[in-house]
Amino acid sequence: MASAPLNVSVVSADQQVWSGEATMVVARTVEGEIGILAGHEPMLAILASGEVRMTLADGSKIVAEAADGFLSVENDTITIVARQAGLV
Repeated sequence: MASAPLNVSVVSADQQVWSGEATMVVARTVEGEIGILAGHEPMLAILASGEVRMTLADGSKIVAEAADGFLSVENDTITIVARQAGLV
């Protein structure tokens, strides 16, 4: 596991829901649940409705609900864009 943080943005159609650094992101895609750590290969996935769980450096977690969108990973930057999203 690489030590560099992930830069994460969760955005809905009308607002930025959350943005910050995390050590791990877990999201549900149409192909199944995926966990992303620093150094992950670039990818683009279609989101399935469900939770996006972000683990912060101190071990705390932030959970967002997201539906109808996509998840992009590139250079330790994760962008989650959803038609509907909000913190739980």
